[in-house]
Amino acid sequence: MSNPSTEEEFLVNSIIGEGAEFTGEFKFPGLIRIDGKFRGVLETTGKVLIGKSGIVDTDIKARVVVAGGEIRGNIYATERVTLLSSCRLEGDIVTPRLIVEEGVVFHGKCTINPTRH
Repeated sequence: MSNPSTEEEFLVNSIIGEGAEFTGEFKFPGLIRIDGKFRGVLETTGKVLIGKSGIVDTDIKARVVVAGGEIRGNIYATERVTLLSSCRLEGDIVTPRLIVEEGVVFHGKCTINPTRH
């Protein structure tokens, strides 16, 4: 028997595809993948995936952020941030766990804020 919460974790609720642009406030549960351009407010209790072609100009508030594109803004993640080798980040990070691949360009400060048990 499958676990519904595990399955929901991998379902993409929204996609901003390559070539698409979105400006505004985007608040949602679940997962969003951004391969286009996003500017505004981005807030979720789920995951944000930014593809290599993604360009994001906003603060990101999420549980998990995986970034491979360009981000201008701060990242606030309650669980984890992963910066892939193709990522360019101009902004600060606040998270309990940070994974950074070789090749990342990062201008900002990072606060590792471990969760308390």
